[in-house]
Amino acid sequence: MKYRYYKLAKDVERPIIPLEISNGDTKVRYFGLIDSGADINIFHSEIAEILGIDLEKGIKGSVSGITHGESQSYYIHPINLSIGGWKYETVAAFMPTLSKNGHGLLGQAGFFDLFRKVAFNFNKKEIELVQKE
Repeated sequence: MKYRYYKLAKDVERPIIPLEISNGDTKVRYFGLIDSGADINIFHSEIAEILGIDLEKGIKGSVSGITHGESQSYYIHPINLSIGGWKYETVAAFMPTLSKNGHGLLGQAGFFDLFRKVAFNFNKKEIELVQKE
């Protein structure tokens, strides 16, 4: 499956894709920036609230890379992630201090590990996702 980079502004395009996050029967349509430097999927904690997830009952961790060096807490929970009609059981971290405006991050654990291949073609502004067989 191929996705075009998402145009944020006239000269700003990023590898952002549409997705659906679900917990049981509750679903949220959202966007995720494919970030090869992110260790795990990270979404704003408001998404967990919408999904009926008790944030602080998750596995607590912290991150400092996306927070300008200041350590911030997150909570890991199992979720379902649907991308291009494919549905995966995976995990995501929910972080109260992640910007509410915009998108989540799709990282190594919970996104990259779901696919046989995740390829960026910067010149074509295209991302290719190939399912595991």
